[in-house]
Amino acid sequence: MKLLFVADPLSSFKTYKDSTFAMMREAARRGHELWACEPADLVWQRGGLVTARGAQQLQLTPAALASGYGTDTPDWHAVTATQDLALAGVDAVLMRKDPPFDSEFFYTTQLLSQAEREGARVFNKPSSLREHPEKLAILEFPQHITPTLVTRSAAAIRAFHAEHRDIILKPLDGMGGMGIFRVGPDGMNLGAIIETLNKDGAQTVMVQRYLPEIAQGDKRVLLIGGEVVPFALARIPQGGEVRGNLAAGGKGVAMPLTDREREIAEHLAPLLAARGLLLVGLDVIGPCLTEINVTSPTCFQEIGAQTGFDVAALFVNALERAVGAGQG
Repeated sequence: MKLLFVADPLSSFKTYKDSTFAMMREAARRGHELWACEPADLVWQRGGLVTARGAQQLQLTPAALASGYGTDTPDWHAVTATQDLALAGVDAVLMRKDPPFDSEFFYTTQLLSQAEREGARVFNKPSSLREHPEKLAILEFPQHITPTLVTRSAAAIRAFHAEHRDIILKPLDGMGGMGIFRVGPDGMNLGAIIETLNKDGAQTVMVQRYLPEIAQGDKRVLLIGGEVVPFALARIPQGGEVRGNLAAGGKGVAMPLTDREREIAEHLAPLLAARGLLLVGLDVIGPCLTEINVTSPTCFQEIGAQTGFDVAALFVNALERAVGAGQG
């Protein structure tokens, strides 16, 4: 297969933990052709096709091909060709741009939808990226979530705190744990936090009842092609932090899924796969689903390094099936 990765700059990849690198490595080992571009390289002009200007063909180094999960591999690739590449001319386009889901990310998904109309196969499906904002997507599954409020109203937030006493507040466009606050029963700093996140009613805030199970980790559960990866990565808060995100200093510990995690995952896996979401990362704290990550889910490397389970192989298997089904 000829694969085009739409991703962050290759120079920013940390090969010991980057899931996109793990995908590339597995695909290269199978002989697939790798190309890469950034979202800013996508262009469309009337009379033409959505094209990646200056797309780079990649050849992974022998050290990168031989590396395992969790291995740091400097100088991991060479660029063997550079050319303008129509997205409809490759077998699969993999949208792997990291959040935030801002206006430019949204515009990129619109260009990718146009590429689909021209015959491209895009994973995850661009319309499904737009329809599943990572924090709000959980609203479709209220049976799996903690008491939750989505609002611009400061009064509604105060009432929610009065009812639940210990709450988490977070912006809808945050990532990596940024902008997340906990307010306990004393209500300390609630007003200031509301002002910071709500901006006098200009921005919508998500508020949830605090889940003490966060002490055991914010679990990342991966769904690939409708199949549930049997291990989760528990991101455990460190040093008095309320956030388990790895970007916020959380410790990643891989462990088998609990019965409750598997119940949630097996409910959502076929539904989300049917919507063109080849790869999904569920966030689960205790018994509750907290986020549905679809933009650029990660944790391949940490799970693979600690358990031996080959997440990237499962992903490329699913990609090969999806592309084969589309060509059949």
